[in-house]
Amino acid sequence: MKRREALKLGGAAAVVGVGAALLSGCEEKVKIVEKECPKPEAPVAAPAIVKKTIDMVMVATWPRDFPGLGTGAQRLAQRINDMTEGRIKVQYFAAKERVGAFDSFDEVASGNAQAYHAADYYWKGKHLGWAYFTAVPFGLTYTEMNAWIRFGGGQQLWDKLAGEFGLKNLMAGNTGVQMGGWFNKEINSADDFKGLKMRIPGLGGDVLAKLGASPVSIPGGQIYENLVSGAIDATEWVGPWNDRFMKFYEAAKYYYFPGMHEPGSTLALGMNASWWGTLSKTDQTIIEAAASMENDVMMAEYNAKSGEALADLVQNQGVKLREFNDDVYDSFGVAAAEVFETVRAHSPLAGEIHESFLAARKDLGAWSKISDQAYVAQRNRVLGV
Repeated sequence: MKRREALKLGGAAAVVGVGAALLSGCEEKVKIVEKECPKPEAPVAAPAIVKKTIDMVMVATWPRDFPGLGTGAQRLAQRINDMTEGRIKVQYFAAKERVGAFDSFDEVASGNAQAYHAADYYWKGKHLGWAYFTAVPFGLTYTEMNAWIRFGGGQQLWDKLAGEFGLKNLMAGNTGVQMGGWFNKEINSADDFKGLKMRIPGLGGDVLAKLGASPVSIPGGQIYENLVSGAIDATEWVGPWNDRFMKFYEAAKYYYFPGMHEPGSTLALGMNASWWGTLSKTDQTIIEAAASMENDVMMAEYNAKSGEALADLVQNQGVKLREFNDDVYDSFGVAAAEVFETVRAHSPLAGEIHESFLAARKDLGAWSKISDQAYVAQRNRVLGV
């Protein structure tokens, strides 16, 4: 036993000795290699890639933080920033922060800013065709407008019109069917519009002018003070959600529906065409996607918030909700037909836009009559809504 233990101890010592010898040899070898092969220099860091940013100044016709219109425009600006991770740097200016609301068009067409968010019917004084790309009397609803612009030739005509002014325009929001307006008296016949001073822009204003009214076009931020002071007798704006925020009920109690003038008011992202042309296809697609998303989100928000706002106006603010009678609406129809004849005579392009609109209204209206309209009417009848 003692002899075997001694052999084990000796073997272990031998292994240790060999290991020490190998280690010693390894150390010597390392020393030799260090002398023959100098240590490599520390790696040089790759130069930082400077991310090229694209400036996009966006002006708007809306007050800052105005529900729906203003917040939607601000949301669009932020979304473009976010979708490009700041590579397209959008600087947003609400009405009067850089230029006046109605100066937005010239600011962008001239290249002083790259984009605006507005309702294009504000520019009908420059060309009557602009009205069709927001809303016209007896025009298209939100879903019909989307169909015409995207699949009925509307975008191509919009491009043609905008191109004459150095612009490129996209749908970027919608308020849906608007209310007929706020009045300080009841409207029982077309004669009640005679001598009435009403804030109403676009071709809708031209329709009321045919009935003897005096249409006034002023920015949203100035409507309340004009209504309270008596400078105007009536106003349309958007619908219950926005109108409650504006407190029009403090100056007028009669709230009429439905508005014939704006059945699906489309808002636009208008961009300087030269600037648009410098963008890569990727960046153009990102901006198109951001605008399309806001077009959907804004309409959803208006639908979600208008019902509650209307109930509050009627139940808590003493507002008298009234529906235009058939005689009044028939008068609107006759006057609108006269206005449309003026559009046709304006220019070949205005006539082309109008004819495309008429074709879309006929086809889309026929389908809507047996789809959306028929279903909603029956659903509401059954549910007693």
